[in-house]
Amino acid sequence: MTGVLITADAQLESMILVAREAAKRAAECYAEHLRSGIEVEEKSPGDPVTRVDRELDAFISGELRERFPEAGLVGEESVPSGDALAAELARDDVFFVDPIDGTREFVAKNGEFAVMIGLARCGRASAGVVALPSEGLIFAGRIGQRAFVEARDGSRRFAVVSPAARFEEARMVVSRSHEPALVGPLRRRLGIGKFIPCGSVGVKVARLVEGNAELYVHGGHGLSLWDTCAPEAVLGAAGGRLSDLDGRALDYRGPTGLTRGLVASNGALHPGVMSALAWAEREVRRVERSS
Repeated sequence: MTGVLITADAQLESMILVAREAAKRAAECYAEHLRSGIEVEEKSPGDPVTRVDRELDAFISGELRERFPEAGLVGEESVPSGDALAAELARDDVFFVDPIDGTREFVAKNGEFAVMIGLARCGRASAGVVALPSEGLIFAGRIGQRAFVEARDGSRRFAVVSPAARFEEARMVVSRSHEPALVGPLRRRLGIGKFIPCGSVGVKVARLVEGNAELYVHGGHGLSLWDTCAPEAVLGAAGGRLSDLDGRALDYRGPTGLTRGLVASNGALHPGVMSALAWAEREVRRVERSS
C-alpha cells in the first residue's frame, strides 16, 4: 500500500518533515565529501565528529524546539550537563536526536549512516524517524501504530518485520568496524544462518524493519539513548522488539549512556536470544580469563 493512503499523526508527520530536510542536507554534504573530503575531529579517541554532525544537530534541535516547545530535547552534539540535562529528561516528552548515526561510515564513504529523531514519552520509546540519506528512504513509526517507509518520490508502504522463527533461517546484522565478542558464541549456540556486516545502529535496525534481517546484538557499553530511541520505536511499530541484554525495556529518563547493550529482533526470535545470552556472556568471560 502506497501514497496518501498511509498517514501518521500530526506530531510524527512533523518529525518526518524535519528529518526529511535534515536527510537532504546530509546527502548534499555527503556528496561534497565524496568529491573533496571533509575535515574530521575526535571527541575522544575513536569517536569521530564532523561539522556536518554539529550543523545538523543545531538544525534539527532548533526545528524541534520551535515546533514542540514543551518537550525536552537531547542532541548528541549538544548534550546539556548537570541540572540542565536532568531538567530535559524529566519532561513527559523528550526528543533524542542523532544527527549522523554512523559518523565513521560517513567518513569512510560507504553510505551506511542515518539521521535519527526519537521521541520518548514518560521514559519509554514512543515514536521515531530513521532516515537513510544514501538510500533515499525514511523509516517512521509510533508504538501502537504501523511502521512505514517513505521513498525518495514521497510514496509510502507499510513495513513489517520478517516472520522467521528458526535461527538457522535468521540473518544477523553485525558491526562493520568491530564485531562484539558476544557474536561468535551466540552464532555457535543458536546456529544463526547468516551474518550481514553493516554500519550505524539506525541502518542495522532499518534492515530488521524492512524484513531483510532478523537479529542485531550490541554487547555492553558504547551506546547512548540517542542511538536507540528512534530505532526502538520504529522497530516496535513494525512488530519487532528491542531490549537490553537482560531483556529489560530501555529507560529514557537517564542516564544517557547504556551499560547493558541492546538486543533487537523480529520479536519471534527474541526469547531464544535471551535464553542464550547468559551462556554467551559466560563464554566470553571464560575466553578472556584464559587469554
